Amino acid sequence: MSRIEQTFAALKSQHKTGLVTFITAGDPGPEMTVPLMHALVAGGADVLELGVPFSDPMAEGPVIQRACERALKFNVGMKDVLGYVREFRKTDETTPVVLMGYANPIERMGQSAFIKAAKEAGADGAIVVDYPPEECEAFAAEMKANGLDMIFLLAPTSTTERVKQVARHGGGFSYYVSLKGVTGAGGIDTEDVARRVAAIRAHVKLPIGVGFGIRDAQTAKTVASVADAVVIGSRIIQELENTPKEQAPAAVQAFCAGIRAALDQQ
Repeated sequence: MSRIEQTFAALKSQHKTGLVTFITAGDPGPEMTVPLMHALVAGGADVLELGVPFSDPMAEGPVIQRACERALKFNVGMKDVLGYVREFRKTDETTPVVLMGYANPIERMGQSAFIKAAKEAGADGAIVVDYPPEECEAFAAEMKANGLDMIFLLAPTSTTERVKQVARHGGGFSYYVSLKGVTGAGGIDTEDVARRVAAIRAHVKLPIGVGFGIRDAQTAKTVASVADAVVIGSRIIQELENTPKEQAPAAVQAFCAGIRAALDQQ
């Protein structure tokens, strides 16, 4: 059983909703990534998504685009990201870490080389925005064979066939994108999310995390009533943008603690 599976099993046994948090590796500076990862865990995060900086992050809104730009100014790349995971693992052997990004850095490294390096660093899975399930069956199978979970995105526009493909090839949890658009966009129609999550559950037996547009404790609490986890990214990046660098870990820990408290009121 992978770390992600163990985490969701423990959450289910405790009747708790998971909190999945996202930061971009290297933002606001390379030296901040590992302290921020620990701060997120201290604030109550159950799973960490660590963004791999990329020059053309097509699914991201302006907030995470800016985070990528800041990280790329420090020349942070895939090998650096894996180094942060390795450093994090020295003092945290239990919190799952999911690498989130795009196909280009993986293709440059080579799929098998990436999988080997990710496993050795202590990562637990990957979300690759432009690897749809029907086009990466072999990659997903190799990930699984190495104990890594391939996590796929589902959207309001996903067909039943796409949902079934995710059920066949996905691992860890499924990530439902609650909005048509990019990260950090508008508000969530929670009734629509509830309907669509129920439709996904008819085919996908993995836990379902819901993200895009969750910006505060009340929205997180509402979404938690129908999801196994809530995913928050852009709002955390905004916290980093509005906080002096030396105060950033404390700020994100406090923000996460507020979300965690709201989720635990379910």
